[in-house]
Amino acid sequence: MSKRTAVCVPEQEIEEQREIMRKIANLNEGKVRRYSIHTFGCQLNENDSEKLGGMLAGMGYEETDDFDKSDIIIFNTCCVRENAEQKVFGHLGRLKMLKDQKGDNLVLAVCGCMMQQQEIVDYIMNTYRHVDIIFGTHNLHKFPEMLYKKLINNEKVFDVIDTDGYIAEGLPIQRKDSVKAWVTIMYGCNNFCSYCIVPYVRGRERSRSVNEIVNEVKMLAQQDYKEITLLGQNVNSYGKDLPDMTTFPMLLEKLNGIDGIKRIRFMTSHPKDLSDELIRVMRECDKIAPHLHLPIQSGSTRILQSMNRKYTKEQYLELVDKLRANIPGIALTTDIIVGFPDESEEDFEETLDVVNRVRFDSAYTFLFSRRAGTPAAKSDKQVPDEVKKARFDRLLELQNRISREINETYLNRTCEILVEGISKTNPHMLTGRTGTNKIVNFEGPSNLKGNLIKVKIIDAKTWHLVGKLLK
Repeated sequence: MSKRTAVCVPEQEIEEQREIMRKIANLNEGKVRRYSIHTFGCQLNENDSEKLGGMLAGMGYEETDDFDKSDIIIFNTCCVRENAEQKVFGHLGRLKMLKDQKGDNLVLAVCGCMMQQQEIVDYIMNTYRHVDIIFGTHNLHKFPEMLYKKLINNEKVFDVIDTDGYIAEGLPIQRKDSVKAWVTIMYGCNNFCSYCIVPYVRGRERSRSVNEIVNEVKMLAQQDYKEITLLGQNVNSYGKDLPDMTTFPMLLEKLNGIDGIKRIRFMTSHPKDLSDELIRVMRECDKIAPHLHLPIQSGSTRILQSMNRKYTKEQYLELVDKLRANIPGIALTTDIIVGFPDESEEDFEETLDVVNRVRFDSAYTFLFSRRAGTPAAKSDKQVPDEVKKARFDRLLELQNRISREINETYLNRTCEILVEGISKTNPHMLTGRTGTNKIVNFEGPSNLKGNLIKVKIIDAKTWHLVGKLLK
């Protein structure tokens, strides 16, 4: 594959969108206008939704979770799993009555990865005719223009483009959190795992410039953000398309030197590209959290080859040994697909063996989902659903036991956590995370949000820890 260098959307084009934002803001002046964004999928989708929220705020809209009070409803979609698609269709169906009631006073938009599949766009256009705007992953920055056409001319706008060589900088952003922030460092993927639709809907790898990323993180530090998570489908490939060949470890070293930022996380790392240099930087840079998300997907080398993952079980285990030898106490999490085509019982046992040997802190486990357009979807060796589900339950039982056992090793330990705010599961407690990404709930004053504090772990659950604030 030939090397391609990412091109930024011209500043003039971004300024044109800002001008349209100002026009819409003038239309909304003196009126209460609200928007709601429902996001499916990964952190990249979440970050895209924050940018859509930033544009809408600049156009005079306020955010609400109530569809009934919304003037604009946006579904930012994911196509990695079939159940995410079905949820989108379910929401669209249920909103038809609301659209009929409010008519042109409600704008309904669908965007994101699903919209980069023409058959999905056609299906929505034919089945859900109450949808007003459809756009994809590559022209998110043109949302103000699409919305303006709908508001002024009352025309439906379906604008999906295939080109994937552009990066839009300078978009406003409405962040969901005031302590932690997502920072996308690259877009797209070149790996073409046989089960994955991402390269087809997000395009090929394009890295943002070092200066743009550094400036964004400096601004976050000035806004008192304490933690950043760098995002990319494969962050280890960052910089391979840049003229100066800046590597991901080099970027991390630059970000580690920014005053105000206390923790740096990143995801996702592809095992085949995780270098000794990255391990060295993780060990030596004090702000990089001792946690690594390292998807294995399967423990069977035969299945990994069918997945086009480009590493073996043995290579993965050697990498884990190297990580733990260089970064004592590192927490490892992973992704595992159960029931990939032609997965035998022996193949699945290999996956269980890896889980037993590595002892992941946690794992995102998935039943194999056929994605149209991928090689794995065409296989005539699909594993029966009942077999997949039985294996999934066995894997989950094993991983949950390991997660609980690892959490129990934290009992009576003193941990430093970054306080994130009120616990989602207990409104009477605060919550934070250790450097190893363990959730810790504890009692304390609300003004601790955003602070690094010490707690003593007094209880351990499968999914979280309970701490006691140290004076």
